[in-house]
Amino acid sequence: MSGLLERYHALVEAGELRADREQEAAAKQLARLQDELEHSAAPGLMGRLFGSRPKRPRGVYMWGGVGRGKSMLMDLFHDTLDIPTKRRAHFHAFMLDVHARLRDARKTESGDPIPPVAKALGGELDVLAFDEMVVNNSADAMIMSRLFRALICEENVAVVTTSNRPPRDLYKNGLNREHFLPFIDLIQNQMDVVELNGATDYRLDRLAGLETWHTPLGDAATAQVREAFFRLTDYAPEDADHVPSADLDLGGGRTLHVPKSLKGVGVFSFKRLCGEPRGASDYLAIAHNYHTVIIVGIPTLGPDDRNEAARFVTLIDELYENRVKLFATAAAEPEALYVAGDGSFEFERTVSRLMEMQSEDYMALGHGEDG
Repeated sequence: MSGLLERYHALVEAGELRADREQEAAAKQLARLQDELEHSAAPGLMGRLFGSRPKRPRGVYMWGGVGRGKSMLMDLFHDTLDIPTKRRAHFHAFMLDVHARLRDARKTESGDPIPPVAKALGGELDVLAFDEMVVNNSADAMIMSRLFRALICEENVAVVTTSNRPPRDLYKNGLNREHFLPFIDLIQNQMDVVELNGATDYRLDRLAGLETWHTPLGDAATAQVREAFFRLTDYAPEDADHVPSADLDLGGGRTLHVPKSLKGVGVFSFKRLCGEPRGASDYLAIAHNYHTVIIVGIPTLGPDDRNEAARFVTLIDELYENRVKLFATAAAEPEALYVAGDGSFEFERTVSRLMEMQSEDYMALGHGEDG
């Protein structure tokens, strides 16, 4: 039995996971891939030295609604995979890295930059695992179609990914989608497509009884969002002082420090997000990298706070459009946050969105999923 299956069954027996037929089927597919990768690991390392690589195992594409256990299984796969040539990344972070590599390749290579980038990645990796594949623009669609074909078919990299959508719905209705269709064919022909789309949303189960908007500011509100964080990440509350942090790449050499960042959940202060000069691209990076955002310390705003209010509007727009779950501690209910000042009338749309984001229907949407 693979390390992944042993760990999965132990979690079920301990009551930390509920027995789930679809999850177990997905775990077995990942365990199959894990065994093949580990058995070919040594030849793979030698192959990089002597110019050959072992036959590539079929990758896995897991799709389904939010809270079905896709990221949990991905974590188990990566954590128990006993080879060094592996990489686990959020899909958006991976694409930022790809764009940076392409820019560097254009500076040093003449001609098409995608083959040398694919070759460099293939020289580093036997398996690439990333969460939440979602395609939002034609530039990424074009790059992905060619890059992943090179990685899978030429560099023999096994790809494991999760998505809220089946392959046929990726980049649905996107500009020039016909150029992306070969990538969908590649997934269906070269990867095992595994559905995790049962009736149970385990993430919502974990949040049962917790509200998302907490006012007034104080210890009680803070305790509620802390509880949400620990339920969503399975992090032990008694070890709160050691929650991992992150430095989010905003592009252009800029980063944003995220004081608590784990399993797609990020904790931010209002002051850091809206009290400093920021634009839509910063908030979009947050929305792409986190399925759940916790904002603490949202104050009431007045005429002197028009810049902060405008940034908050942009932030909520990006979170809402990307179906990011929002938990917050605030000095007032949404309708009382900004009642006087430039843009206060337009702020009513933000209030409406904040109210909708508290609803069960919104909470049930997948990250990046169309409503």
